[in-house]
Amino acid sequence: MRFERREHPSASLTLLAPIGAVLAALVVAGLLIAIAGANVFEAYGLILKGAFGSRLGFSETLTRATPLILTGLAAAVAFRARLWNIGGEGQFYMGALAVAGFGMIPALAGLPAPLVILLCLIAGAVAGMILLLLPLGLRLKFGVDEVVTTLLLNFVAVLFVSLMIEGVMKDPLAFGWPQSVPVPREAELPKLMARTRLHAGLVIAVVMALAVWWLQARTVFGLRSRAAGLNPRAAAFAGVPLGRTLVAVACLSGGLAGLAGAIEVMGVKGYVTTDLSPSYGYSGIVIAMLANLNPIGVIGAALFSAVMFVGADSMSRALGIPSYIADVTVALSLLTMLVALFLTQYRIRR
Repeated sequence: MRFERREHPSASLTLLAPIGAVLAALVVAGLLIAIAGANVFEAYGLILKGAFGSRLGFSETLTRATPLILTGLAAAVAFRARLWNIGGEGQFYMGALAVAGFGMIPALAGLPAPLVILLCLIAGAVAGMILLLLPLGLRLKFGVDEVVTTLLLNFVAVLFVSLMIEGVMKDPLAFGWPQSVPVPREAELPKLMARTRLHAGLVIAVVMALAVWWLQARTVFGLRSRAAGLNPRAAAFAGVPLGRTLVAVACLSGGLAGLAGAIEVMGVKGYVTTDLSPSYGYSGIVIAMLANLNPIGVIGAALFSAVMFVGADSMSRALGIPSYIADVTVALSLLTMLVALFLTQYRIRR
């Protein structure tokens, strides 16, 4: 038995790979649910009911999917250009902190709400950009592996956030609880559904996914970033400015992750804490891989992850199964997706 590389993987095979990966992950996770003594179909039915069976569940699923779309886009954009951005978590936190700090400026009080929202979103995106441009500069100048630097900067960013919310940005009305001052009312994102947490950040995330798809499919920048990811030496030989292309990719990737943090603060929390993110940055890597680095596919992959996380809580309460089955299912989806991607590129021969 040997593996033979496919010359031209079919479009149908590429399209069916993520679906097959998710189904395989659900089958394996179903075995774990059965071992725990529960009915598999009942468990998955409860997950869907918890995620979509009520107004609250539906809104919470979309609210949870919003930052996942943006962090998934951040990873997908970077990975397609072979820029291994593992620092989405840190960029998320820096974007959130930038919004809280920007909101402390007294001059914002007299500005109209749409302008304040726009300025805060830009501030969050710029903060995320800066945190990714630092390790990229080390890579371009000294050849330092960005996997290590972006990963370690996650911890630096979270500790810096802790320093700020325990110090100069601490809310004096929080009764000693470590949190930042709240963002001004003008910076709060409008709600899409009354009496829920679903906010306009979902619209921003979907628009950004469509914009990234257009950039990658219809512009010179998209062609250059894909060329840099497929074969950097050939791209450089063809005249692609690798340094400038990677800087642009880093600005877009870091900006998307920082935007996710800004939107989470402006739309959901209202202030910054060190537990603001339940690993949104790391989950974005899984989502990008599940989507095969496709910006439109990121929306579906983020929705799948949100359904699992929100619905698993309902299933856990009803059947007594640990809600960590959602984490297991998402992780299994990544592993099966890697196998599916391999099989789309290679066929098995005798």
